[in-house]
Amino acid sequence: MNAEVPIPGETRPRWRRRLAVTFGRRILPIVELLTGGVLIAIVTISYFIISTQQGEQGLLTPPVVATLLVANLVPAMALMVLIARRFAMRRAARSPIGGKGRLHVRLVAIFSLIAAVPTLMVVVFASLIFQVGNEFWFSPRARSMIENANALGQQAYTQERDRVQKEATTMSLDLAGYLEEYPIDSLEFMEGFGKQVLYRNLSEALIVTVTPERGVQTLALVNPYDRQLEKLVTPDRIAPLRAGAPSVVVREKNRIGAITPLAFGKDVYLYAARDHDSSMVDQLQRAEEVLKSYNSLVARARVLQLRFNAALLLVSLLITGAAVWIALRVADRLVRPVSELVDAAGRVTAGDLSARVPATTVRDEVGTLGNAFNRMTRRLEEQTGALVSANEQLDSRRMFMEAVLSGVSAGVISVDAGRSVRLTNSSAEALLKTDKDAAAGRPLDELAPELNKFLDGGEREDIIQVASAGEPRTLAVKRVRVEGGHVLTFDDITEQLLDQRRAAWSDVARRIAHEIKNPLTPIQLAAERLQRRYGKEISSDSATFEQLTGTIVRQVGDLRRMVDEFSSFARMPKPIFREESLAEIARHALFLHEVAHPDIAFSLDAPDPAPLLVCDRRQLGQALTNVVKNAVEAIQQKHDEGRLGAAETIAMTIRQGAGRVCIDVQDSGIGLPPDRGRITEPYMTTRVKGTGLGLAIVKKIVEEHFGSIAFEDAPGGGTIVRLAFDSETLARLDGAGEHDDHRDMAANG
Repeated sequence: MNAEVPIPGETRPRWRRRLAVTFGRRILPIVELLTGGVLIAIVTISYFIISTQQGEQGLLTPPVVATLLVANLVPAMALMVLIARRFAMRRAARSPIGGKGRLHVRLVAIFSLIAAVPTLMVVVFASLIFQVGNEFWFSPRARSMIENANALGQQAYTQERDRVQKEATTMSLDLAGYLEEYPIDSLEFMEGFGKQVLYRNLSEALIVTVTPERGVQTLALVNPYDRQLEKLVTPDRIAPLRAGAPSVVVREKNRIGAITPLAFGKDVYLYAARDHDSSMVDQLQRAEEVLKSYNSLVARARVLQLRFNAALLLVSLLITGAAVWIALRVADRLVRPVSELVDAAGRVTAGDLSARVPATTVRDEVGTLGNAFNRMTRRLEEQTGALVSANEQLDSRRMFMEAVLSGVSAGVISVDAGRSVRLTNSSAEALLKTDKDAAAGRPLDELAPELNKFLDGGEREDIIQVASAGEPRTLAVKRVRVEGGHVLTFDDITEQLLDQRRAAWSDVARRIAHEIKNPLTPIQLAAERLQRRYGKEISSDSATFEQLTGTIVRQVGDLRRMVDEFSSFARMPKPIFREESLAEIARHALFLHEVAHPDIAFSLDAPDPAPLLVCDRRQLGQALTNVVKNAVEAIQQKHDEGRLGAAETIAMTIRQGAGRVCIDVQDSGIGLPPDRGRITEPYMTTRVKGTGLGLAIVKKIVEEHFGSIAFEDAPGGGTIVRLAFDSETLARLDGAGEHDDHRDMAANG
């Protein structure tokens, strides 16, 4: 298979060139087969049309003849052109130019069109002229006269038949009236029966009864010609009457009869007939013979008509074939001077822009084309050199920019107006755990939803939390608006924040180890001794005693583990994210203080079913416990200052919606201090005995759960502490931290 040679200077779009190649290679063979099939089908249909109209009229009508000629000529000419195209392609392949022979094919198409259109018109006009000449001898007027004569005979016979049917039907009604007054075998009835036959100009009549048992039985008869009328009334002729027909016609050579029901008992029928001149039938037969003779003449005229039109068809095909042959010869002469131009174009396609065609002194179209080709190749050579130089400069600049971006530690992402990623550097790919090919073209919302939310806001820079392959990261993000989009730059400050937190928690750990660790052992031993010594002796509310002492032992164990972790690692334990029930965690945090402070009304308002949140159960429970503990201490401080309330309350409310979960803790305590912005800093406290670590620990736990903490004044006095969590982000961290915790435990024995 020869490859398609691109034409220098061709301005057609690529899709049109591909469509042309596909059409030539795949569709045209199918078109050739379809054209051949259509030609065979039309020839077959034409044969059947001519055959089916053979006995209808002498000549085919001009529209039919013209339609058949055009219908046969068009596919035949098209098939000749397609076959000639095959020959043209083969001749072109053997020529110096080679290729698909487009010039040959176009010339064949043009010459065929020029020859086909006038030929079709001449064929149609010649056929019409021939038809008009034949119609002088076989005109519709002559046919109409003969057919009208035949129709008149048929009409006379039909009128006579309808008259007999009508007389028989009305006669049956009169006879039914007679039978109501006289018996059928009475002289009066027979006299009336005969008068009916006479007055209605009938020749004979018969009343019979037909039963399956006895057959046909005659009841009354008027038969002047002494014919066996009973044989004319048969069960086959009675069947339509039983089905509801008003009458049945009985046709004979010299008479027409009719059978109709008679309203006299069941299965009683009247037969009446009238004689007519036998010449009517003879005249009708002679009219039919004349029409047959005329049709035979028309059939012979059609043979001449078909032969003449077949000659027109053959001449038209010969003219088209001659035009195709001339087109092939002309194409052969035209392509010879073009071979040098095609050869030079092939060299240009291969990259040799110095190719030129020999100059010619002949100032025809081909010579003009050669000079234009030489000018084009010179311009191409000059412009290609300039483009190569410009591309080298662009490549150098691109390599420089890629080297700069790859050496920058900050991540860089460029997005367009639709927030699709256009460019990422290596730092951004490493942070987002993706590669350049996978990131380019993707929506930013799929690659980094947190960065997409940052673009929704109006800030130029911010600190955001992202989940990179299940690992939480903290980024300092900046954005710059550029034409057609944004450029995001961000630094990973997770480690910096962790270092700061480690330093703060190291100091906290030392204080906890000094202040809390020593009393833990006596408390635990005392609680365990209470369980062993008095657990069986207490008879009233032993379950509460067991639950309280068990709670003391568990909480002391948790504190000891926490202090040990602080002392060992000088940081908060890494959270282990699992799906937990918020209502259960909140209820347990309230229970610890509800038993110890019966004078305060504790309440929990949670939806049913309780919402689930991916979190560290122990750390979130510790945060809620610290918040409730601060609320209790705020109420106690209010009492110490002498400001007593009607009823002290601590209410915890859990709300869920729009991908977020909020926990509100409202108390009726002393309220927020004036410097409320620093209450979450370590060691910042408003109470004498406070250490200032409770809310700092709460904030640390909430931030590690991708949440936020806020403080508001409660209506009527008191404080509302609101913990808000992004449940969708936490859902992607289900199980995160568990494996790291196991590795840390294994490394430390």
